[in-house]
Amino acid sequence: MQPGHMERPDRLRAVLDFFGSSGLLNACTVQEAPHVSAELIQRVHHFVYCQQLKALSPHAGLTPLDPDTAMGPRTLDAASRAAGAVVEATRQVIEGTHLRAFCAIRPPGHHAESGAAMGFCFYNSVCIAARYALDELGAAKVAILDFDVHHGNGTVEIMQHDPRVLVCSSYQWPFYPGRYDRGNWSNVVLTPLEAGTGSRSFRQHIEADWIKPLRDHKPDLILVSAGFDAHHADPLGGLNLDEDDFRWITQLIVELADEAGHGRVVSALEGGYDLKALAASAAAHVEALR
Repeated sequence: MQPGHMERPDRLRAVLDFFGSSGLLNACTVQEAPHVSAELIQRVHHFVYCQQLKALSPHAGLTPLDPDTAMGPRTLDAASRAAGAVVEATRQVIEGTHLRAFCAIRPPGHHAESGAAMGFCFYNSVCIAARYALDELGAAKVAILDFDVHHGNGTVEIMQHDPRVLVCSSYQWPFYPGRYDRGNWSNVVLTPLEAGTGSRSFRQHIEADWIKPLRDHKPDLILVSAGFDAHHADPLGGLNLDEDDFRWITQLIVELADEAGHGRVVSALEGGYDLKALAASAAAHVEALR
């Protein structure tokens, strides 16, 4: 991205360096992200949208898509591998190779709608993986849980009419992106949080809003849009969480996955822009997944 942009390569470097120094990488099976197929992308995104992205992909420099989001020569390659990571992790988790997985990826995906890129997102990786699990891997029901400070508008837009998928999203409100963050969908649980919300209130809202719908849904797989920009140190958010809150919600997700009968969780990195807070929060998340 352009100099000074928050969605920068240093984000992944910070996470992976911290994982290495803390011993987490040695405790996990580490795999390189493959590409996702065009056919899987088009189960979620319109064909015309995919063609437009390819046509706009520059040979050099940056092509802006909105005030926050631009494409460089390798953007679509990175977005394809980001979605491919979540798809491959989903396959291995459902087939029993691993029980849980964390995908350290960028660009993020949860703002990408079926026909629109925005908010640093191009392909909605978790939605692509959810459709793959349902259509090809034998999953009957999937849950997508999103605790990024920004609402996962793309995930709601894509999945709003699919009863096989339960979407639960907590987010600062009112706040970016201001799309699909108010409404009444039978398979969507919205948890808007006021700016300044801290640990106690966050946990109370999550327990009140998410636990019963998840127990009723009984998902075969839980996909997580793991954004860590609700951390109090993050420059793009206004919530007051810390690493212990991300550890807590991850432990809750694991418990609910176990209770559903399978224990399967695949998590994908979304936001988080203070490098130190991002690295520590992602580590707490992965430790809880383990």
